[in-house]
Amino acid sequence: MGKMDTEAEWWKSQLAADIHQALRIKELKLPAYRAHSPQIGVRRYFADLLAILSNRYQLCPTARHLAVYLLDLFMDHYDVAVKQLYVIALSCLLLASKFEEKEDRVPKLEQLNALGFMCSLNLVLSKRDLIRMELLLLETFGWNLCMPTPAHFIDYYLHASVHESDRHNGWPLPSLSKTKAFVDKYTHYFLEVSLQDHAFLSFRPSQVAAGCIAASRICLQISPSWSVGLQLLTGYTWEHLSQCIQLMLLAHDNDVKEANKIKSSSQSSQGLLRAQGQGLPPSMSSSSSSSQQLLFQADGPTHLSQRTAPMSRLHVLGDSQALGPAVSQDYLQPHAAGPLSGPAAGGSFHSYPGLASGLRSLPVQGPISMQVAVSAEPRHCLGAAYGAGFLASHHGFATGCFDR
Repeated sequence: MGKMDTEAEWWKSQLAADIHQALRIKELKLPAYRAHSPQIGVRRYFADLLAILSNRYQLCPTARHLAVYLLDLFMDHYDVAVKQLYVIALSCLLLASKFEEKEDRVPKLEQLNALGFMCSLNLVLSKRDLIRMELLLLETFGWNLCMPTPAHFIDYYLHASVHESDRHNGWPLPSLSKTKAFVDKYTHYFLEVSLQDHAFLSFRPSQVAAGCIAASRICLQISPSWSVGLQLLTGYTWEHLSQCIQLMLLAHDNDVKEANKIKSSSQSSQGLLRAQGQGLPPSMSSSSSSSQQLLFQADGPTHLSQRTAPMSRLHVLGDSQALGPAVSQDYLQPHAAGPLSGPAAGGSFHSYPGLASGLRSLPVQGPISMQVAVSAEPRHCLGAAYGAGFLASHHGFATGCFDR
């Protein structure tokens, strides 16, 4: 939860169990998410945008997750134009940061207006516009922002995520402190995985947080994958978490493959450049030509829905921030020259007086199959079919961290 004082770390206090129980009761009253938004195809893009901005302003994970959750709920109730989603997303970020953060960490209006994509959209927000938008959001949520997210539970579960009786590949843990550090890294990685895919909204927030712990223990080959102590702490058995864990492990597997593909492509292109520097004929380096074209070809502007392709999250395991500065550079340069890719670029933003009138409330319909709704959003973490053996007792994840 950011840089907090010791007294603010409630999961270490004597009231931790009572606070956890209160959060569990509140999550039972959360609004139902129906995945009915016509703009669900660009949902991933705006979730990434909010994650980048929250890291830019050093907001805590609870503020980041609450901002995305507020945006999900609002999109689920209204048919909103893509351009209007920018001001709605920023308003959700401001509301969440005001609710979860200290006052000095709340982003300032001039900081938001200086963002590169704001200038590309010819968008200048005024204080009056933001206040009106915040009022509209608060009325939509019934003036209730006390909505638990997985980030609200994660620290309480992390505090008991590793026990000295646990085993790594059948052997005692070489270092309890080192193991806890790696579990913490993996858990926050999976926490960000849950933020990117709205399929996780079909689970309770505490269920997702518990799944992050279990998935981390699996990747680090800690046995048992789900201990009796964690089951008593969270109230979830392995059967309660298996579906959520499988989604997380699929995303992890896909990210590993994507990282290996990028690494091999980079090595191939470097070999091609070295061959050309040595004066070798092109035929001797033809095996690398496809990689060079992939890395260096100049394509046209990418459609906004295609911008939702995964920004590799594996660096989260080596950095406490969810998205590194190299990823967010293009988004956050003030007064960037050049238009923003996507259908929202190149036009003027509608002023706020027309915003509320432009929102069309979506009718309440019968439940939509989550698989049908999920397929409408470009995602990468469910691209492969895994058998039941994927969640068996042995998992072939590389865990060199224990060798150091």
